[in-house]
Amino acid sequence: MFDILLAILFIPIFLWTVRVVIRKRKAHGVTGIKSALTPICFLSVGVLNILALLFDFIGLISWGLSVAFLLIGAYFTKYQMPEEDEAEGHY
Repeated sequence: MFDILLAILFIPIFLWTVRVVIRKRKAHGVTGIKSALTPICFLSVGVLNILALLFDFIGLISWGLSVAFLLIGAYFTKYQMPEEDEAEGHY
C-alpha cells in the first residue's frame, strides 16, 4: 500500500521536475547532450529506485545502477551552464 502511494506521489513531482529542467535549459539557450546528462542521470536514479521498490528488485543491481547514475551525473556537472558573476574581480 505504501509503495503504491509513494509511486503516485512520485509521478507528478517527477513530471514537474522534468518540466522545470526543460524550461531552464530553453531559457538559457543551453543545447547539447553533455549538459543534459546530469539531470537525466539524477532523475533516472529516482525512477530506478521507485521501480525497484514497486517490483521488489532492490538488490545489488539496483544499488549498482544507482551508484553508476550518480557518478555519471556528478562527472558531467562540469558541462553545466556557468554562473555569471555580477561583480568583476571574484575568483
